[in-house]
Amino acid sequence: MRRHPFNPQEWAMLSGALGLAVADGRGRDDACDARALLNPQHCRALLARLMPALNAPSLKITASLLSKRIAFLTTASSLYAMSMYNKGLDMSLPNCMLEYGHAGQRWTSGMPLYDLSISAAPDGAMREAWRTRQLQQLFAGHLTPLWRSFSAVTGISPRILWENTAVRIFSLYERRMLVGDGESAALSQRIQQDFDYLVHQAPGVVFGGDDNPLTAFFRTKTWVPALAKAVRFRRTCCFYYKASQPREYCAACPLLRPKRNDGDTEGGNE
Repeated sequence: MRRHPFNPQEWAMLSGALGLAVADGRGRDDACDARALLNPQHCRALLARLMPALNAPSLKITASLLSKRIAFLTTASSLYAMSMYNKGLDMSLPNCMLEYGHAGQRWTSGMPLYDLSISAAPDGAMREAWRTRQLQQLFAGHLTPLWRSFSAVTGISPRILWENTAVRIFSLYERRMLVGDGESAALSQRIQQDFDYLVHQAPGVVFGGDDNPLTAFFRTKTWVPALAKAVRFRRTCCFYYKASQPREYCAACPLLRPKRNDGDTEGGNE
């Protein structure tokens, strides 16, 4: 098995909570090359295989639920390594294995990479260009082609898939990286700058399109007295409630948002 280029503390975080793994020797029946999902027949067959396991009533809803897992596995370890450790992972489609194991209402999948070598961030202003290359590889080179394939095969709106992605990125930065204790001022500044760039400044080319698909979903949070906290409600529905028994809703589900008359929430009909 190939060694990884992280120290023990870094690897414990990336391979534990964030799901990063070494692909070598990781033979599984519930896995395939990530780029195989660009093939419409393979994509449809995989979604059909997962549909009963996820208790999903349609391929469209299966695609949404699978995209949430893929979004977490691809963004969590790569963005954490980039912002926290100044180390870039190769998240291009050819370098990624897709695991889709699911049992007992829980995902059992990780994020295996064939090549775990890293790109170290350069010092000073050169880091910005390095960061752009890392993000372009992750989004334009991986998630955008996948979401286009999911949309073409099932008819699901790309906006749902991108909000599924955005929710995981917001949580990663706001709830895991920007709340760390004992971080240096320089590290805290770097994390915030990376987050701001990703959500507000990165151009469409980083995502393989005309616009930044994350910006529209970074909304002002709404105070919810019953929860005693502020919630950033979604604009689109991920359909999780249609695949849960008994019926459950995501904490940020737009169907739970206090009623407003501004037409702010998009329809989530199947």
